[in-house]
Amino acid sequence: MTTLDETGPRAPFADQYCYFLDDDAFEQTNRDGFRRRVITGERLQLCFWRIAGGATGSYLHQHESHEQLGIIVRGALDFRIGDPDSDVRQVLRAGDVYLAPERVWHGDSVFVGDDELDECWILDVFSPPRADLVAADAEPVVTRLDGADDAPPTPTP
Repeated sequence: MTTLDETGPRAPFADQYCYFLDDDAFEQTNRDGFRRRVITGERLQLCFWRIAGGATGSYLHQHESHEQLGIIVRGALDFRIGDPDSDVRQVLRAGDVYLAPERVWHGDSVFVGDDELDECWILDVFSPPRADLVAADAEPVVTRLDGADDAPPTPTP
């Protein structure tokens, strides 16, 4: 049996297996300009980021036991990945993808908003799922290059 809602037909069990684009489903995190929606399975996790253009608070880091694959959906991501001693930056635009295997340094990001919403949308996929991404106010559990604890840096005025 198929039901019809305001967006069109929906199959039975759609709410169990399907997640629809819903602005209200995005949570504000403890970093200004960062909203996200996290969907977690047994072996995969999707973190859909909606980041305000010009938002700050990204630092060079690595994940000890997680792979991360990111897809830029809107806007652009200007960041570093790979050799932590290199200042080389990569700019990824809508449709571009990055892969950060375990213990690969990445971050120090500049988020460039798109022309319509002034947001950068990134779909990050993690394997295995990260327990620290479940709560929006949780601090990330990563290894930072600067040796600081896992808390995001305090923005400076």
